[in-house]
Amino acid sequence: MKLESLLQYVDEYLGVTGHPDYRTALNGLQVAGPANVESIATAVDASAGTIDAAADLGVDLLMVHHGLFWNGLKPVVGRLHRRLSRLLAAEVALYSCHLPLDSHSEIGNCVLLARALGLSLEGRLGAYEGADLGWWGRLDEPLDPGVFQEVVATAVGGPVQALPGGPEVVETVGVLTGGGGSFVREAAELGLDAFVTGEGAHHTYFDAVEFGIHVLFAGHYATETFGIRALGEHLTDRFGLESHFIDQPTGL
Repeated sequence: MKLESLLQYVDEYLGVTGHPDYRTALNGLQVAGPANVESIATAVDASAGTIDAAADLGVDLLMVHHGLFWNGLKPVVGRLHRRLSRLLAAEVALYSCHLPLDSHSEIGNCVLLARALGLSLEGRLGAYEGADLGWWGRLDEPLDPGVFQEVVATAVGGPVQALPGGPEVVETVGVLTGGGGSFVREAAELGLDAFVTGEGAHHTYFDAVEFGIHVLFAGHYATETFGIRALGEHLTDRFGLESHFIDQPTGL
């Protein structure tokens, strides 16, 4: 299909236009490519390794959660030049979607992780400039905190660090993927037993203990594979495009 038509659909489906985000996120098409798209790749990060993998696969479009231009206006030299050169030489377009993909109610990182944990969703948690991001919900039955930690580890496919502080059982849980550690207080004020995110600052330990909530760090990367992978699957189902997920875990 036409690249322009595909991007119009994705922008509308994800609600990109008008969704608040960091100024340097630059949601949408970041690097132009071929006029027609037959195959796509999805990945969490527009790293050199991910771009090389997309070029080697011969796809027409690479779609990522974290794009190229987080450092703002900079000269096109060094690592940025290498990444752009590879995209242009291989004729691979690059599309990025940050907070709209975190917050989406169908294929968002937060909602998909919450469902993977077995939560019945009851409300939203955390916002950026008025736009809701995360979710909170209830487990079918209360779990021991250690058992719940294992549930989270299974959902993300990797290790989970738990900060103690909450009650003896976990029933209500908030989820905000990636760098959501700053929302611990809000989760506690909602009366939740646990809060699952990707990572947080040093003081998050004391937030957990003093606000009385279990906080689980499941990895920034691991918690943000859900949405971008689902986007690729959605586009395959809807348009018949060949899709590949490029996995480049960071362990962070």
